[in-house]
Amino acid sequence: MLADKVMRAIGNTEMSVFAQDRELRYCWVSNGGDSWLADAREGMGDADILSGAASERSTAMKREVLRSLRPARFELSIASGSAVRWYDVRIDVDRDRQGEVCGIIGTSFEITEQKRREETLKTLLRELSHRSKNLLAIIQSLASQTARHSVTVPEFLVRFRGRIQSLSYSQDIVTDADWRGADLLSLVTMQVERYAPDGMDQIEVEAPDVYLSPTASLHVGLALHELAVNAASYGALSVPGGQVSITARFQTTDDGESLLLVWQERNGPRVRAERDARFGTSTLERIVPNAVGGEAGLEYLPGGIRYTLTIPDAQYEIISRSTVESA
Repeated sequence: MLADKVMRAIGNTEMSVFAQDRELRYCWVSNGGDSWLADAREGMGDADILSGAASERSTAMKREVLRSLRPARFELSIASGSAVRWYDVRIDVDRDRQGEVCGIIGTSFEITEQKRREETLKTLLRELSHRSKNLLAIIQSLASQTARHSVTVPEFLVRFRGRIQSLSYSQDIVTDADWRGADLLSLVTMQVERYAPDGMDQIEVEAPDVYLSPTASLHVGLALHELAVNAASYGALSVPGGQVSITARFQTTDDGESLLLVWQERNGPRVRAERDARFGTSTLERIVPNAVGGEAGLEYLPGGIRYTLTIPDAQYEIISRSTVESA
C-alpha cells in the first residue's frame, strides 16, 4: 500500500523511476511520461531508447555504479528536434531480499528549464562583463581627456563629474529598458533639459521614434551633454531667447540607411570660429562617431554651433518612422 501511494505521488511530478537488472535491461519504468524513458520496455537497454553518445554515457555511469557499489548522479542531454532536453539522473544499486545486488534503481528528473535559466544567466553575466569593460574604457578616456584640457584640479573635477553624470543618466535609461537601449527622445530630454534655463521651451526636437543601441545610447548621450554644456556656458542656452533645434531623420547612402542627428543653435552669441578646441571637440568629432561607427561634423557658424552625427542602422531599432515633435 505504501509503495502504491509513493508511486501515485510521483505520478504528479516530472520524475520518472526505473529499475534495471545486472545486464542493464529495463525491468520496469514508472511515470515515464514524455521523457527519454517513455519508450522503455521490459528487456530493453539504453541503446534501444537513446542516441549513441547519450546511451554510452548512461551505460558507462551505471556500470561504474555496479562496479563500485556506490550511488552516482549525472546529467543527460537528449536531442529533441532542434532543441535539447536535459535530465538529472540519480542511480544506485538495487538489492534483492537477501541483500545481493540484482541491478540498478534510479530516478530521472527533467531540468531543461533550469538549464535554460542557467544559460541565460551565463549569457547575461558575459554581456554585463563586456559592457562593464566598455564603460570602464569610456571612463578612462573621459578622465584622460578631461585632465589634458584642465588647468586646475577643481576645474578637472567639475568637468569630469559632469561627464560621469551624463553617462549615469544614459545608463539609467538603458537599464530601465532591460538593456534594449534608449529611445532618442528620452535621451535628449534627460541630457539637455537641465541645462536650459527655460527647460524644454528652449529646445525643439523633431525625430522618428527609434531606440538607440546601448553603445550608441551612452555615446550619443555624451555628445548631447557636451553640446548642452557648451550651449549653456557660451552658446544659445546662455542668453534669453536662445534656441536649440535637435532633429533626426533617416537618410539613404551607398552604405545603406542611417540616422542623421543634427544639433543647431539659434539666437545665441555670435560664435567665433577661432575659438580653441577643447575636450568637447575631441568627444564630438572623434570619440562618439568612432564608437558608433558613423561620421560627425562640428561647425562654428556665426548663427550658432551646428553638429551632425551619422548613426548606422546597426546602432538603432526603428519603432516608428513617423516624426515625433517635442517642444
